Amino acid sequence: MVWASWTTPGVFTGRGGARTEEAGVVVGDLTVHTTWDGTEADVSVQYTGTSEWFTLTGSPVPCRSEVLSRQLHQAAVEAVKAGGGSTVPRL
Repeated sequence: MVWASWTTPGVFTGRGGARTEEAGVVVGDLTVHTTWDGTEADVSVQYTGTSEWFTLTGSPVPCRSEVLSRQLHQAAVEAVKAGGGSTVPRL
């Protein structure tokens, strides 16, 4: 089985926050987490230091390689920093 994951804590949302499926728009100090299962990537966020995860709107997304999933994770981190009700970016 092929998989990979990345976690980036301490990501402060830009004005307008990040849009999630479960909690709507979240703002503040977030941790961004991406898991790739070999065919798609799941992106989620949580308030840093808490245990509840929220699906970033647009997740999961098809992703054909580990390299692309890492790039997707970084793009998601940058989108959350930009705010504006950010969702999972498309590469």
